[in-house]
Amino acid sequence: MAIEIERKFLVKNQLFESQSSRSYSIEQGFLNSDKNRVVRVRLKDEQGFLTIKGKTNDSGLSRFEWEKEIDFKEAKDLLLLCEKNIIQKRRFEVEYGNHCFEIDVFSGLNEGLIIAEVELNSEEENFIKPSWLGTEVTGQPKYYNSELSKNPYLSWVK
Repeated sequence: MAIEIERKFLVKNQLFESQSSRSYSIEQGFLNSDKNRVVRVRLKDEQGFLTIKGKTNDSGLSRFEWEKEIDFKEAKDLLLLCEKNIIQKRRFEVEYGNHCFEIDVFSGLNEGLIIAEVELNSEEENFIKPSWLGTEVTGQPKYYNSELSKNPYLSWVK
């Protein structure tokens, strides 16, 4: 059990790919996408995870998060029980300064959306911003994965 503190940004270009130390595919669905408690099932390459996230604080930076690795086959079976629109993306990890940026390149109904996240130790913590980092979208619910499953990017981008 922990408090997750992170900031989210749109990504301007693909330059992060050449700086990436690793990448992997992610499929995730939501057993519950209520804003007060999100319950997520995730397949990450050949691993399965169950995650529970609490309501985001007023600044949009922090929220409770609990995650546990579960059996891959069981996670795959749980995806069948999830709300509609499974999220599909490829995640790239980039070490930049003293931080690791996780960049999600979405596919499927969220094709064209690229979001970078950086986890922090405090809401006031400073970090070096890479040149490919774009507009900050921290605290904007439409960019939360649980919201993207209900209202995919392709439905609101014209």
